[in-house]
Amino acid sequence: MNNLQVSEYMIGKSLSFKKEMTIETAVEILLASKQIGGPVIDTAGRVVGWLSEQDCLAKMIEASYYCELVALVEDVMSKKAVTVKKEMSIVDLAQLMLKTAPKIYPVVDDEDHYIGLISRKNVLGAMSKQIAKC
Repeated sequence: MNNLQVSEYMIGKSLSFKKEMTIETAVEILLASKQIGGPVIDTAGRVVGWLSEQDCLAKMIEASYYCELVALVEDVMSKKAVTVKKEMSIVDLAQLMLKTAPKIYPVVDDEDHYIGLISRKNVLGAMSKQIAKC
């Protein structure tokens, strides 16, 4: 099972945000994607942060109180995003997932460019398929 790599089970670049994007636009993208969050990328395609539903929810509550939504993604995003390399073993990622909070991780290439996402469900699916072959 150690030879299973993240690149084989990740989903593509289905979701990403820019720092300059409004929270309103980001929420629309999140709702359409059915993901719980996504990476914030710079103009070079590198991950510079993470935006979650929880980050947006705080601003949406504030906006509903003041009837005004003027925040940008960079105002609420987490500045640190835990990324994984595409060559990482699924087993190593599963072990990392037991120790860290994110449920979904941006996958990056050797130059740290964003190439996809991998979630706990993807990891469980990979491991389940492998166990079924035994």
